[in-house]
Formats: sequence, structure tokens, C-alpha cells
Amino acid sequence: MPTNVYFSQKVKSEQNLYEDIVIESLKMYGQDVYYLPREVITEDAILNEDVESNFNDAYMVEMYIENIEGFEGEGNILAKFGVEIRDQATFIVSKRRWEQLIGYHNNGINSIRPSEGDLIYIPMSKSIFEIRFVEHELPFYQLSNLPVYKLQCELFEYSGETIMTGFEDIDRSINQVVSYQTVLKVNNGNAIDFVFSEEVRQQIGATSEYISGVIVYTEPLGAGRELRITDWTTSDGKVHEFIINKPLVGQTSGATWNVFEVNEIADSDLANDRAFVSDAQSRNQEFESAADGIIDFSESNPFGEIGS
Repeated sequence: MPTNVYFSQKVKSEQNLYEDIVIESLKMYGQDVYYLPREVITEDAILNEDVESNFNDAYMVEMYIENIEGFEGEGNILAKFGVEIRDQATFIVSKRRWEQLIGYHNNGINSIRPSEGDLIYIPMSKSIFEIRFVEHELPFYQLSNLPVYKLQCELFEYSGETIMTGFEDIDRSINQVVSYQTVLKVNNGNAIDFVFSEEVRQQIGATSEYISGVIVYTEPLGAGRELRITDWTTSDGKVHEFIINKPLVGQTSGATWNVFEVNEIADSDLANDRAFVSDAQSRNQEFESAADGIIDFSESNPFGEIGS
């Protein structure tokens, strides 16, 4: 027997009313978070993994955290390589609001829905969650439509991604804590200060090649400055280090200062300007000393025969 032709769940006005109520509820009981879409730079087609990726944008949107009693998941686990934090959370976002504030109609995002691998930054706890799965069929067609996305997320494990969204609060809270850093001390400048997140360059030798990085921290140091640099690269693709007694030039500010000290990789110690400032149990200095006795890092390609 067919369904009653005089009753229908596909009334557009009722669908819109239901979606309006959902959006109002999310605005009342949710909180503002930032959605960071992933930009894949290099992809491994064999293992289907992103070898290199960036997060260059952030969009504020209201989401409801479904886990009202706290983050779920396996919690804190003491594993072979240290403590692993495996917090999980489920976020609910309105489909219409995602399309209005984030979707490809208004921004440079190619996806028509939230994508696995994108990030969600929670200002309240200053934590970042990575989307593991997007459930788009809950609630299951109550009015023959799907008004929300349920984002099943897990605490993000940083692995060298570039995160420069343009929102200083996000970039500072992330890069100053989790990114790998080199500390430079500079003096004898042109009285122009470097600015946060700008690219700085230093010429290598007498050639036109250079080494560059991004500033994630600046602090006055007597007549000079202390800079923390991350995401450093070289124009010739070879391994180089910042050089003492050579100028460092800011590509945005125009600041030019002379480098008089470069800190090497070391264990975490804020008082001594060490790298990996968030990891109190890192043993970088010990690993580097042991590696120096095994591998000749003066070679451009210590693991092969190509290069010199």
C-alpha cells in the first residue's frame, strides 16, 4: 500500500523551519571554533598519504560539542615513546552555516562538505582536533533532509605541517608550542623590527642562494633581538644553516639585522632558549651527539651517492 498522498515530509517550509531551529540551538549552546582546511602540497599516491601539507586559512563558525562530560577516547596512554594523548570529540555543525561561512561558494575551498584531515581549533582549551570522519546522515532524514554534519575528531598530532592562518592568536598558540624552532640572536640592525609570521632570508656564501624561515617569536634582547624561526628552507635544496656575522633580512618589514648567535638543536629548556619548547622530555641533544658519530652531516646527501 502506498503512503498517504495527503501527508508529506518534504514540505520545504517545514524543512527550513527545522533547520532554523537547529541553527538557533547551535548558536545558543555551541561555541565559536575555527575551521582550518588542509592544503595538500605533496601527496604519496602509493600509500595515499599527504607527505607535506599546509593550513593557511581559518574560518570562525559555531559548533556544538556533543561530549558534554569531557573529551572521550582512550585518554592518556603511557606508551613506548612517551605519553600519548588520544582525546576524541564529536562536533555538530549546521550544513547551511558551513556553506555560508566556509563552503566553496565563498572561499577557495574545493570541497562541498567538511573534509577528513581538516582541523578544528577550540579557543577555550587552545587545542586542535583533526577530523577523522564526517557523518552526514544523522539525524536520518527526519524531514527528508540532512541539516547537520557530525564531525568525529581526534586530538591533532603535529608532524611538521605549516600552520600560518593569518590569525595571530591561532598561529602564536600553535607555532610557539609545537613547531620545531631555531633560535637566532641578532644585533646592529636598521632600527626596524621584524614582525610575526614574516619570512626572513639570509644569503648563503657569495652566491645568490639563500636560507629562509618564518618568524614565530620575537623579543627584545638588550640592543638586539631574539628570534625563533620555523619552516626554514633553502633555495638550492641543499642542507644549510644560518650563518653568524651575516645579515638577516625581513621580507615584509624590511628589517635588516646581523646574526651573532645561532642555537643548535637541544633539549627543551625555555630558560636556555632551546628548541621544541613544549616537550620537557625531549632528548634532542643526546640523539644529535650520537648521530654525529654515525653520519657525516657535512654531506648534502649522507644517505646516498648522489650529491657531494
